[in-house]
Amino acid sequence: MTTRVGTVGALWRYPVKSMLGEELPVAEITGRGLAGDRTHALLDTETGKVASAKNPRLWRNLLTLSASATSDGGIRITGPDGSELSHDDLSRAVGRAVVLATEPPSKASIDRANPDEVLDEGVDAEVGLHAIDLPPGTFFDYSPLHLLTTATLDRIGELSPRGSVEVQRYRPNLVISTPEKGFVENAWIGRELTIGPHLRLKVAVPTPRCAIPTLAHGRLPRDPDALRVPAQHNRLEPLPGMGLYPCAGVHAEVLVPGRITKGDPVLLE
Repeated sequence: MTTRVGTVGALWRYPVKSMLGEELPVAEITGRGLAGDRTHALLDTETGKVASAKNPRLWRNLLTLSASATSDGGIRITGPDGSELSHDDLSRAVGRAVVLATEPPSKASIDRANPDEVLDEGVDAEVGLHAIDLPPGTFFDYSPLHLLTTATLDRIGELSPRGSVEVQRYRPNLVISTPEKGFVENAWIGRELTIGPHLRLKVAVPTPRCAIPTLAHGRLPRDPDALRVPAQHNRLEPLPGMGLYPCAGVHAEVLVPGRITKGDPVLLE
């Protein structure tokens, strides 16, 4: 049985891991995910680890930078004032010696700060870190696609003291506009989605949230409630034995690739 659950509301690509991305009107989804997504990352020359704002004490300045794909297949990185940065500028911009990598190192990993400790102690505190191994040959945290519904965004906004929350804080690839209410993606785990004429996805696990939603994103100021609300109202266990984490959205695997456009129908199998 197939049920229409919504439409594609927005498509986002992040060419460089943990930098601001770009919204697209149309996108090709391959077995690797959205074409051009997270093809690059900064590597810390001291530790060899992939730079990620999941460790905000060291890397939150990544979210002051924007990355976009160029017509010749390259990457354009700009600073807060819109000026283009060279590779040499990047270390100064983030405050550590880094190199821009197009290929993940062997056994690539990132450091993830404990999100509850960041909420309690702040982004400058030396909180507990957990090393996460990235899927081989990629700069993804877990899967090639991250989905988020407007229902979840609206629910977080309703529960937030500000009365709203920005989608950019959660860095999804696909935003699905749905008339339903609440954290509706939780019911999609283990099921399949058909989007547009060809794309088929398997919804894998809930997306555990880190400290990133709380951080300033470009001109958006810090917002601890972007994490505090899921921590209070949507704690789930993404994987057996992982424990409960604040969650918003879902990770998905690509079963059948396809081209999708804003406005395409989204069907739940």
